[in-house]
Amino acid sequence: MIHILSEQTSILNQYIAEIRDKNIQQDRIRFRRNMERVGEFFAYEISKTLNYNNTITETVLAEAQTQTLAEQPVIATILRAGLPLHTGILNVFDGAQNAFVSAYRKHHKDNTFEIQIEYLSSPSLTDKVLILTDPMLATGSSMVLSYKALLSKGKPKHTHIVAVIASRVGLEYIQRNMPDNNYTLWLAVVDEELTAHSYIVPGLGDAGDLAFGEKL
Repeated sequence: MIHILSEQTSILNQYIAEIRDKNIQQDRIRFRRNMERVGEFFAYEISKTLNYNNTITETVLAEAQTQTLAEQPVIATILRAGLPLHTGILNVFDGAQNAFVSAYRKHHKDNTFEIQIEYLSSPSLTDKVLILTDPMLATGSSMVLSYKALLSKGKPKHTHIVAVIASRVGLEYIQRNMPDNNYTLWLAVVDEELTAHSYIVPGLGDAGDLAFGEKL
């Protein structure tokens, strides 16, 4: 199942506009905060799909019937660009466990590249709900490889894949190459173009650099 949140009218679309705006995004703290806000939107929508327990809560006057999460998810992100988005989701699921994957593009002299996984930190994922995040879904290969790496920590009962901006190519790659169909895709926007250097157009640029500064 695929959910594209920008297809509905909401304040989320303003945050997406600001994240894309080349002038506004020069303010790094605002860029990071907007990414967090988008993450909070995703978390709220995902929360509607989870299981809850009926709970009795004692107020100062009487008992109230409420619903609380039956189980906290595990939130995973691809370093480093995914950290602000991850933070936004964690703001909502504040009791969640967390996982981190370091994936990077290893460039070759012929201008091609391959995705390599360098580091993985994760709790057991066996029978857990996994939320796997990356702000940009360009080719889709980083997401698929990160998911496969996380499977070494156990098989989740369901995975929610979250990206702010996806390319059509990346979306189709995910659909073809995920090792199972036990996942839901949550996207804010789908852009149609992916350049020869695998940049999304119109996209927004390099999310990691915009959030944390340029890297050598």
